[in-house]
Amino acid sequence: MTDARKADEGTLDLILRKARSHADFLDQPVPEEQLRAAHEIMKWGPTSANSQPMRVLYLRSKESREKLRPALSATNLDKTMKAPLVALVAYDTKFWENLPRMFHNPEAINWFKDKGAHTEITAFRNGTLQGGYYLLALRAVGLDGGAMSGFDLAKADAAFFPDGRLKSNFLVNIGYGTGKGIAPRNPRLSFEETCRTL
Repeated sequence: MTDARKADEGTLDLILRKARSHADFLDQPVPEEQLRAAHEIMKWGPTSANSQPMRVLYLRSKESREKLRPALSATNLDKTMKAPLVALVAYDTKFWENLPRMFHNPEAINWFKDKGAHTEITAFRNGTLQGGYYLLALRAVGLDGGAMSGFDLAKADAAFFPDGRLKSNFLVNIGYGTGKGIAPRNPRLSFEETCRTL
């Protein structure tokens, strides 16, 4: 008998244990249906007060990719320009506007509205948390990705979010990985190295 509350071994391998970050992809478009399927998985991950501040801008066209070019580091330039799809993962600094319909406590909007740095760090932290769910969701629907922080956030914001409401967090090249150029798997820190119990 299987435990309904425990993921099966194949799923764990697919989303984490055997999954790898990819830099080279097949020349094959990514259907919107798969992106929607990934969103349907990602959106259920928990965030503070159900704030859901992550926003994703998909750069599919050549023109949009050219707008991103000046912000890319030399290391990430070629692979990003060649990837079938690039996701610019950002966060909404005014996420609180949605709280009246997203959270059961009507007072929640006042926890973040006009609260300056507190609102900013909440948006960044929870947007990043959702970004982690997003990477796993992409894998869960059969897509490969390569997440990157090697780009100029200010240049990306100026190009894509000039009103300042959304702020860039990281990039993900998305497609069907070829497996080329993947280095041997690096080790991970153990439970004993990273965890303490008081």
